[in-house]
Amino acid sequence: MPSSAERAGEAPAASDAAAPMESWSLQDWLEHAQRLHAQAIELGLERVQRVREAMGLRLDCTVFTVGGTNGKGSTCAFIEQMLLAAGYRVGVYSSPHLVHFEERCRIGGSPVDASALPEHMLAVERARAGLQPPVPLTYFEFTTLAILDLLAASRLDAAVLEVGMGGRLDAVNVIDADCAVVTGVALDHMEFLGPDREAIGFEKAGIFRAGRSAVVADPDPPRALLARAEALGARLWLVGRDFGWSSADRQQWDYLGPTRRIPGLAYPTMRGVRQLRNASAALAALESVRDRLPVSAQDVRLGLAQAELPGRFQVLPGQPAVVLDVAHNPEAAAVLAESLDAMGYFPNTHAVFGAMADKDLPGIVAALAPLVQAWHLCDLPTPRAATAPQLRGLLPAGARASCHESPHAALADALSQVQPTDRIVVFGSFFTVGDVLAQRAQRPRAA
Repeated sequence: MPSSAERAGEAPAASDAAAPMESWSLQDWLEHAQRLHAQAIELGLERVQRVREAMGLRLDCTVFTVGGTNGKGSTCAFIEQMLLAAGYRVGVYSSPHLVHFEERCRIGGSPVDASALPEHMLAVERARAGLQPPVPLTYFEFTTLAILDLLAASRLDAAVLEVGMGGRLDAVNVIDADCAVVTGVALDHMEFLGPDREAIGFEKAGIFRAGRSAVVADPDPPRALLARAEALGARLWLVGRDFGWSSADRQQWDYLGPTRRIPGLAYPTMRGVRQLRNASAALAALESVRDRLPVSAQDVRLGLAQAELPGRFQVLPGQPAVVLDVAHNPEAAAVLAESLDAMGYFPNTHAVFGAMADKDLPGIVAALAPLVQAWHLCDLPTPRAATAPQLRGLLPAGARASCHESPHAALADALSQVQPTDRIVVFGSFFTVGDVLAQRAQRPRAA
């Protein structure tokens, strides 16, 4: 699951100081990274840029940077799988993770082994500590640089980098993108990014580069985002103007781009009502660099079928239906509600819900409340989280609800009450979904 120290700034127990850094495990390095900065989040590129330069870090491959409020992970997965189907060597950086830190870096479609990361964290530490004075990095900044260093050493044809938050001042933005994608702009992280879509759109446009592709999948992009792209001289690709999709039924769809059209595509394996938009953005990104990384229609078809992403409208096998989704802002919750509605009829929907206190919790609850017959509310293992009783106070009057100490305890309670034809949705945070996935992985397999 995501580190609570990463989200809350708390420091865990120290590593064995007597052990030389060269022998540290991944866990030792993660604990070290959590102690380097007094804050969990400090936006700004100057410190990260200084360490990157001291490392001599650069990516000698085609780089896709994907930002946006929601849909980033799915878009990255589509780009990754289409390129893999075409035979390219692809690396991906995404965050946060659900269960294991190694999920943040995939090479060739698989998470890297934990043993591959310490040498790159050592490289970051040597560069950071070698500057005068030593540069303080947040957990996110330190680990981002380490994973970028691993990607740089991996002889890639393409790297797909997911922005952590915002864009302009996010640590990922120390790498220049050949193609930048903004999936959409909605209200989230407003204490860092600004009070409205215009301010947030400006921040997200910070990943654009002069003369390079800028794919925007938001059907109503903020004026500030478009103005930033124009001022930079980025090659802007707008959904609905330069690319898009059409679908006469729920069986097939067509991609429509400025230089190519791909008809008769099967719906993506990844579920959710926004996945055609995300897949179209991925296809536009690939089309924009087609001279470097050509991808055939068959590669596209294979990529759509193979792209998967845990915790994004993930439906677990068996009965009752259990849906996992990391939706943690009102827009994502509204998309989740629409996707649940499209699943068909279920007599009852039970919600396992845990979330951060600094989110728009009333907006999230309002999006799901019309579909939910029973709420199973849970605490999360970070001081940033709202408590289960606090969440209960946000529910509609008379709502059926119970409070639990953890997501897996809340899920167990839900499972004890549902019928096989009912449905459970687990949502609200990476912590909520990650805890359920971690407990599921620990269950003994049937003989």
